[in-house]
Amino acid sequence: MNLRIRMKNPVFWIQIVLGAVATALAYAGLTAADLTSWPALWEVLKSTFTNPYCLFLVASNIWAALNDPTTSGLSDSDRAKTYDKPLEK
Repeated sequence: MNLRIRMKNPVFWIQIVLGAVATALAYAGLTAADLTSWPALWEVLKSTFTNPYCLFLVASNIWAALNDPTTSGLSDSDRAKTYDKPLEK
C-alpha cells in the first residue's frame, strides 16, 4: 500500500476525522448543532475513545478509508504504488 501518498491526500484525512467525529456524535445521540464549545466536543471524543464499541466503529471507518475495493486486501494497484503524489483528477 502506498500509505505515504495517501497521507498526503487531504481527502484521506477528512475521511478519518469525519468517521471518528460522526461516530462519536451518533453514539452520544448528538448532532453537530449540540456542540457549542471545544470542551464539549473534547468530552464527547474522550468518551468515544474509552468505549470499546465506539473504538470498533472508528476502526471500521479507518478500514474503509484505507481499503481500495478494486484490489484484494489492503493492497493498492501496481499503478498506485508508483505515485509520488496523490493523483489529481
